[in-house]
Amino acid sequence: MTDDKDQQQTTNTVEEPLDLIRLSLDECIYVKMRNDRELQGRIHAYEQHLNMILGDVEETVSPIEIDEETYEEIYKSTKRNIPILFVQGDGVVLVTPPLRVS
Repeated sequence: MTDDKDQQQTTNTVEEPLDLIRLSLDECIYVKMRNDRELQGRIHAYEQHLNMILGDVEETVSPIEIDEETYEEIYKSTKRNIPILFVQGDGVVLVTPPLRVS
């Protein structure tokens, strides 16, 4: 017979990379995508291919343009809010869980 403390410890441990996402369900995460896109939102669901459903998403698109005269890089950033978003996993570069303070 296992007690509640042992069971809680196994549900809160990280043994595989996707455990970080499982522990972050219904919390705000940061997702870096291909093509200079960044997403910040609440994760509602995910699967092993990193397909995800995010809610209350803030999308930031920051393309880099080159000035034709000076050849300097110009960073332009646009933001938009999306109530719910399906994220296709093959475009995901990085996922960070929320900051946890012990």
